[in-house]
Amino acid sequence: MKYEADMHIHTTASGHGYSTVKEIVDCAAQKELKLVAITDHGLNMPGAPHLYHFTNMIQFPRVINDVEILRGVEANILDQQGNIDMPKEVLPYLDIVLAGFHDNTGYEGTTIEENTNAMIAAIKNPYVHIISHPGNPKYPVEVEKVVEAARDYNKVIELNNQSYIARPNSFPHCRQFARLARKHNVLVAINSDSHICYNVGNNDKALTMALQAGISKNQILNFSVNRIHEFLYWHKENAQYLKNA
Repeated sequence: MKYEADMHIHTTASGHGYSTVKEIVDCAAQKELKLVAITDHGLNMPGAPHLYHFTNMIQFPRVINDVEILRGVEANILDQQGNIDMPKEVLPYLDIVLAGFHDNTGYEGTTIEENTNAMIAAIKNPYVHIISHPGNPKYPVEVEKVVEAARDYNKVIELNNQSYIARPNSFPHCRQFARLARKHNVLVAINSDSHICYNVGNNDKALTMALQAGISKNQILNFSVNRIHEFLYWHKENAQYLKNA
């Protein structure tokens, strides 16, 4: 199965990324991807970019070498109210917002209940589109409750290829997310979480797991650029509804 987009990519601006936007786009073009999302870490991550980095992403051309570029962020979930480490006035500059748990970013939850409440609150945050690497075993959650919330708010669960390397023991949790996403017909994004250009588009492990869980291509957001556009358009049109939900 070939997919058209990678929606979770870090550049040198993240502090621990090793490739520029141009290098990322060049690698994406070589792999015949049609779209990439540049999603550097949110402000609370050690080494993260300055706020101006995100507002100044308007400098990015929309298309380079036939590869569309989405301007985004991988924000940090901060608390059980669904707050993230990006000011609301900056988020309209961005096309796409991922949010997840990361160490040393200010999140203080320690229990499954607290983690679940925080992740569901982030799903309800109208500015958030995708929950990044929710299968991280350091932040266990009640998976079915999270997946049901994603279904109810038309949000996306990420199946993260990098989890197999960066987050040991993630596989059982990721597999559970995949199976329950299939059960509840929730959209998933299968992303590289690339921190160097050579990994852009690498999704083999996460894709294999998704297919084994019974997820079809119609459930994979980044299988189609058109599907991504439709999803983002829906969220833009329904922003006020989501704020009031």
